[in-house]
Amino acid sequence: MKTIQAPTAVQDRLRTEALTARAVPDVVTAPGEVALDPKQVAKITSRIEGQVEKIHVQLGDHVRSGQPLAAIGSLHLDELVQEYLVAKAQADVAENAFRRAEKLKAEEIVTERRFVEERGHYLETKVRFQHIREKLLNMGLAQSELRELEQGSHEESHRYTLTSPIAGTVIAQNVVRGQGVSPGSELFEVVDTSRVWVFANLPIEQARKFKEGDVGTIVPKGGEPVTAPLTYLAPVADETTRTIRVRFEVSNQQRRLKPREYVDVKLTVVGSPSLAVPVPAVTMVDNVRGVFVQRETGYAFVPIEVGREGGGWIEVRKGLAEGERIVIDGVFDLKNVLLKEHIESGEGG
Repeated sequence: MKTIQAPTAVQDRLRTEALTARAVPDVVTAPGEVALDPKQVAKITSRIEGQVEKIHVQLGDHVRSGQPLAAIGSLHLDELVQEYLVAKAQADVAENAFRRAEKLKAEEIVTERRFVEERGHYLETKVRFQHIREKLLNMGLAQSELRELEQGSHEESHRYTLTSPIAGTVIAQNVVRGQGVSPGSELFEVVDTSRVWVFANLPIEQARKFKEGDVGTIVPKGGEPVTAPLTYLAPVADETTRTIRVRFEVSNQQRRLKPREYVDVKLTVVGSPSLAVPVPAVTMVDNVRGVFVQRETGYAFVPIEVGREGGGWIEVRKGLAEGERIVIDGVFDLKNVLLKEHIESGEGG
């Protein structure tokens, strides 16, 4: 194979390296989409029928867990609160009567029949009180609020406070002041995007290369790449596309990734060691891919057959032998020298 001589100015810019075997990573790239983590989403509904009296937040507000979102006035709740207070008083009276009867029975002052009657009445009032108490708790009242009711310090007993169960951002508000609501009405949606999911679809043959726990790279359009673990590979292929759906869980503390935005997903497989050259060493001459190899008499352009590319390296399948010295810097200068000789000799450009 013809060798060329490098002029001194070019020679000074050349750098060579012995060809060795190394593991060339195989990078799989697929389009992906950012999605909300369902565990980080709260659709907040009313548990009672009533009318919205106050709204404490608006779209875009950041809220903490337990923060009030709205106050709902409810006659039904007010009636239930009154029932609760009456039931509490009746249960207290019945308990006192039962304890007194219990003491007198021990002293053989009251009959067994009287004792049984007092105990039955006490248990009956206690069950009714607990039943109403559970209804109030299921409506969303906190135990601290019930204690305030019992102490007479709760001035707005008919107001139901709607709170956020998670910390996050209000992304939907479906209610205004004065609006009537019923149980199950979705009034707010709060999401926490400090952790998001990214989904992608991989061809089956590529998906087989990966497992849960492998680390991928999420590349947003115009943003900084982030790494994330692969947490799910679908056990069945998509019926239409015959691809495998995969999911990554991404820490997103800076909120840079936005749910529903498109991203690129990259996964890397490191194969067995094989001969490889740096990407800048490979060039095209007359539509032939090859590298410049240092010979005793100069430099020769050697065509090669390439394989995987990744991590700045290209696998060489044919054309070179281990130990040959490859030009890795100054390739463009050598190519110009070669093309100039071709033109001068009439071999083409």
